Amino acid sequence: MTGTLIKIDGLTKAYPGVIANDNVSFQIDAGEVHALLGENGAGKSTLVKMIYGLVKPDAGQMQLRGKPYAPAEPRAARAAGVAMVFQHFSLFEALTVAENIALGMENPPPMRQLSDRITTVSQDYGLPLDPHRTVGDLSAGERQRVEIIRCLLQDPKLLIMDEPTSVLTPQEVDILFATLRLLRDQGTSILYISHKLEEIRALCDTATILRGGQNVGTCDPRQTAARDMAEMMVGSRLHVPEKVSHATDQVALTVNRLTSRAVSPFGTRLRDVSFQLWQGEILGIGGVAGNGQDELLAAMSGEMQVNPDAIRLGNRPIGHLGPNKRRRLGLLAAPEERLGHAAAPDMTLTENALLSGKVRKALEENGFLNWNKARRFADQIIDRFDVRTPNAANAARSLSGGNLQKFVIGREILQNPLVLVVNQPTWGVDAQAAAAIRQALLDLAAEGAAVIVISQDLDELMEITDRFAALNEGRLSAPRPTADLDVEQIGLMLGGAHGMEVAHAPEESTAAQ
Repeated sequence: MTGTLIKIDGLTKAYPGVIANDNVSFQIDAGEVHALLGENGAGKSTLVKMIYGLVKPDAGQMQLRGKPYAPAEPRAARAAGVAMVFQHFSLFEALTVAENIALGMENPPPMRQLSDRITTVSQDYGLPLDPHRTVGDLSAGERQRVEIIRCLLQDPKLLIMDEPTSVLTPQEVDILFATLRLLRDQGTSILYISHKLEEIRALCDTATILRGGQNVGTCDPRQTAARDMAEMMVGSRLHVPEKVSHATDQVALTVNRLTSRAVSPFGTRLRDVSFQLWQGEILGIGGVAGNGQDELLAAMSGEMQVNPDAIRLGNRPIGHLGPNKRRRLGLLAAPEERLGHAAAPDMTLTENALLSGKVRKALEENGFLNWNKARRFADQIIDRFDVRTPNAANAARSLSGGNLQKFVIGREILQNPLVLVVNQPTWGVDAQAAAAIRQALLDLAAEGAAVIVISQDLDELMEITDRFAALNEGRLSAPRPTADLDVEQIGLMLGGAHGMEVAHAPEESTAAQ
């Protein structure tokens, strides 16, 4: 197949107070991998929702294979040959692979026939799946395969992928890219959304850049530097964080043979996790989703209590203390899930600032909340971390993902923690916001705080951390200097490569030195 597959002409969509898409036009050719780039809030999500039938445009039109295309709902888009793999998986963990795929089909065949089809198609595209396995037992990469195979069974002509590599190891990314290239060669078009610009350069044929809801240009990513694309997205020069190690020989935190239960029926229990964290150090902990990151964050934050001596802040045992008592002592945490965990969606930014900052910012006096002080704290976060919002009275859910993430991280940093633990600090965040967050973490370490960054973004870990450890099936490898590692070695560690050294208890490692 050659020629234009889908043509977007003047699409416009406005919401109260903001124009999400302003007269956007571009086209995707048959058999093309087309990147859609832009900052958080640039209009990417709204645009693909219009293409997939989730949102109706206010103006403009689309053509699919030369005919008018205006899907009223996703079912109509799928019938026309448009499929989408969302950033957040929509799978039922207690059901099998085949059962999950059947739920996403209009007229699923008998289960045995569907299982055979899943096996054949998944093997043909290099993404092998066992249709009888329970989804809750699958790794993040395998769950993504379920979503992709569900789309491929519909024989799509256009496949939309939103941040598809955010939960994958480098080896799994290679497998995914081989599959996408095979689809491209077979004539399938792919609309690819990602903030990982080097991946865009490796995979995509064309890139359309959105800024402020408008199409500000196209480029050939294979011939365009990642920094140049990032600056097209933000409209200015991009600040690149500069790492300088400020680690001292003073122990800020000791974790000694930490063992915990799983936080959910399909979670991963921690198994004898041990490490020491130094003042001024940034320790990176990498792992593919589902290997114990949520459990580690819960154990560190105090949401899940453990043996008192399993976690020591300085020389003080704190494993038995809850979140507020740990915060008072200086150990703060920011979880991965922005809406619902790090922030209450329907509460204002002032109220969300109060929820976390009440203890260390003294926003409660004699049993009464000091709202004026809370508002000043929220305004300080907004100003210091360039959070794009009309004011602190806006609800958390009204912010774009990147702006809410800046607010959440800024809220914790401005409380001057002794130790800060963050999970996925720049997940789904554009290049400029990611650079700002990473610089803020580096600045915090420079001021003497100790920082733990739990992340699936290997570039991020390589960029800002002093030491790196891999979390696999609830076990932590011995931390190693990040400068001594390359991405390939880290990828193997994340996958639980044989011979991966597991960290000993801090007392043992200190004695050995």
